[in-house]
Parts: sequence; C-alpha cells; structure tokens
Amino acid sequence: MVKATKKYTFEPDYAVAPGETLLETMESLDMTQKELAVRTGITVQSLNRIFKGEQPISYETANRLELAVGVPAAMWNNLEALYREQLAKISERERLEADLAWLQEIPVAELVKRKVLPKLKDKVAQLRAVLAFYGVSSVDAWHALWDEPAVAVRRSLCFNSCPGPASAWIRQGEIAAHSVQCAEFSKVKLQLAVQEIRKLTVLDPEHFIKLMQTLCAEAGVALVLVPEMKKAPWYGATKWLAPGKVLILLNLRGKAEDLFWFAFFHEAGHVLHDNKKDLLINTGKPDQKDTREIHANQYAAEVLIPRRYNERIKHMVSKKEILEIAKELAIAPGIVAGRYQHLTGKWNFFNDLQRKFEWS
Repeated sequence: MVKATKKYTFEPDYAVAPGETLLETMESLDMTQKELAVRTGITVQSLNRIFKGEQPISYETANRLELAVGVPAAMWNNLEALYREQLAKISERERLEADLAWLQEIPVAELVKRKVLPKLKDKVAQLRAVLAFYGVSSVDAWHALWDEPAVAVRRSLCFNSCPGPASAWIRQGEIAAHSVQCAEFSKVKLQLAVQEIRKLTVLDPEHFIKLMQTLCAEAGVALVLVPEMKKAPWYGATKWLAPGKVLILLNLRGKAEDLFWFAFFHEAGHVLHDNKKDLLINTGKPDQKDTREIHANQYAAEVLIPRRYNERIKHMVSKKEILEIAKELAIAPGIVAGRYQHLTGKWNFFNDLQRKFEWS
C-alpha cells in the first residue's frame, strides 16, 4: 500500500542577496571587483552595496552584468525579485508575530469548524489567514474598520460587547452577499417585496427561502442566512455594502417561526427607514434608548399583525381562534401564537402551533 504524505512548503527565515551570486560568478571568472567595475561602468561603491543587498540590481544593471559576466539579465532580475519578495515576507512575519495576541479575540476554532478558515499549526500563518478572511492587511487595519469610531459605521451598542464574534458573523454574511446578484436598491421595490414575502409565511422553509432571496435581490437586498456565533447569539443584522446594495443577515436563533419572521421584517424596517451608514444588529432585546430599534420593532409587528388585532388576540382561549385569525390575516398560525405569547406573557401556550426551523 502506498501511503500519502502531506507536503509542506519550506519558508526560510532568511534572504540571500543576488550580490552573493554575483560574487561567486566573479570568483569563477577570476575577476576582481575593480575589474568588474571597469567592465560594467558601475562604481566600486555601488557594487559593494549590491553585494550586501543594500542596493537593488536594476534592469539597466542586469543588462550590463549580462554583457560583462555572461549571465542572462533575466536571471539577475529574477534573483532580485525573489530577494525583495523574501525580505518582504520576513518583515511581514516579524510584524505579524507582534500581533498574535489579537487572535484570542477572534473565534478561530469556530470558523475553522465551519470551514471558513483553514486549520494551521503555524500561528503566524493562522493570523495571516484570519486577516485574509476579513480582507485586511494588518490588525491595525482590522481595528480601523471594526473598532475606530472615526471609520466604523454607527452601530448597535451590543457589537462592543463581543467585537470578535460579532465581526466574524457579519463578515461571513458580507462574503456570502458579494456573490448575490442584486438589482440597484429601490425603496419602492422593497416595500412591495415586503408585502409579497409576508404571504410566504404559510409555506415551508424549503419553499419560501429561495423566493424570499429572489424578491429581496430584485429590490437591491442580499438576504443571507449564517448560523449565529456562540458569543454573538443575535437574530439579525443590516449593513449597507454599497450605495445600491444592502445586506440583511439572519440566522435561526430560537428556531421558532415567529422569531424568524419578526427578525426579517425588523431588518427590512431598518433598510427602509434608517441611515445607510448604520450597522444595526437585532439582539432580540434592543436598547430601549435606541429609537432605531424601537421603530424597527414597531414596523415588523405592524407588517405581520396590525395592532388593531392585539386586543382580540390577547383574549383568545383556543387553537381554533388562532387558526381563524391566521386564516383571516393570511399568515402562519405560529406567528399569531407568538403574538399571543408576547401580549400575555404565557410563553408555554399554543407552542404546538409554532413550527421549528432547523439548518439543513
């Protein structure tokens, strides 16, 4: 039996200047430094700097060396490029080694489990993979995008409680949204889409998800579902990716259908009514001082079940009544059951009418 072996690329922690190859070439030709200077028209001082790697071999110098020592200019250019590339890698590694502690803030293990990141033994390589996931070149750049008030969007306060998991969840949504083809955002089209999507609540997830995403895309909204992160168990988020494209990010936290639908219409409310510079996150327990969250809740509640039905729902005593109102409103019975629970605080009543959504 032939056993497969895993191959690892060798990454040296040093760089060999092309000047060393030039010295070896001179020795093989029994040529002195002074003679090479005369033959090439390059000063002895410049040659010394080239030998030490302090001065690059330019294209012009490479052409002169080809004529003087018989080694093609392409070889000198290639050696110079490889040397500078390796110097940059060494410099980058030193820089990244100083930022390894930052990795503790990011849920690397969870992202590896989701196959979002590769699992790497080398910590610097792992840090580099994390930076690539976020699309930034350094930890400082990450902070500039996700932490700095002067650069970051105005966002929900809950983000600050766990920026690592929060940013990881939202970034997964961003990456997925980039592959979603959307029309230019239209507020009118989204308003119409909201009404069409409301009709889908009576369908099963395998039927309504694709329809929801299509209707949203036609209005300029990329609707993406990403499982919640362990320390950021939120219902949804809204973020503008471009002036004409917005991300609505959802998960199945709580699994109950009324929570899922409320989360979607809550986020749609943000898109329709709030600033494009805001990053808004629905925790399920919004800050009552944040009027954006209050208004989004009111919008979602009104779209699903107009408030004029609240008194009637509050006094229901049977499943038959719930089913009758659901039919009248043309929505899923589980949403009516959820409204009853919310209005009465009787969280165990009519649970059997609520479907549970699961990740497939």
